[in-house]
Amino acid sequence: MRLVLLRPRNADNLVSIAETMARFGLRDWVVVGEAVHLETMRSVLRVHRSENPFASEVMRVRRVDSLREAVSDCSWVVGTTPREFEFRERFTPRGLAAEVLRRGDTKWALVFGAESNGMTNEDVADCHAVSFLPSSDEQPSVNLAQSVLLYAHELRGRSLTSTARADHATLERLGAAIEERLLRTGMIRHRGEDPHVIDQLLAPLIRAPLTPEQAALWLEAFRK
Repeated sequence: MRLVLLRPRNADNLVSIAETMARFGLRDWVVVGEAVHLETMRSVLRVHRSENPFASEVMRVRRVDSLREAVSDCSWVVGTTPREFEFRERFTPRGLAAEVLRRGDTKWALVFGAESNGMTNEDVADCHAVSFLPSSDEQPSVNLAQSVLLYAHELRGRSLTSTARADHATLERLGAAIEERLLRTGMIRHRGEDPHVIDQLLAPLIRAPLTPEQAALWLEAFRK
């Protein structure tokens, strides 16, 4: 599993997440955001958390500019949000763990939004499914570091057999090929007219999930 953090704001949260990852055997994590902001948080840790062994892990975390860049080589991308989205499967942490076991992806991503406002609609559009913590209606939000801990605990201990799956970049190309075919047949009149149509056609292929070889066949079929 790759942990993707969108625009995190709190340096102490990053230290807590690094500790959680170490305790649950997770190693792959990426921060999406501006380089200057991440470096500011690292500077705070150098001054105030220099003795914390997990602060050093924050110094090594990989940073990218966009969510698409962070997940381009992942075959399944799950965003965390309490909101419901049409054409996006929705899982509790326990349901997510079961689905991870069923799918057996070699590399997949779990995405967390910023502490202030979570994931945007644009963020979710780059995800294949969503997951939520079934918290109280009176206090629905959960601290970022605590959320990561809860998911890590639920996903830990699964004996997974992994299989190569078509990655996010390939699925995006497949979506573009479907849209091109719909334009040629006249089912849609212009690009972006009805993105939900593409979502609906892609949904069963994402749930399957496709191997790289199967995705290549689908791409060839739509292009021809």
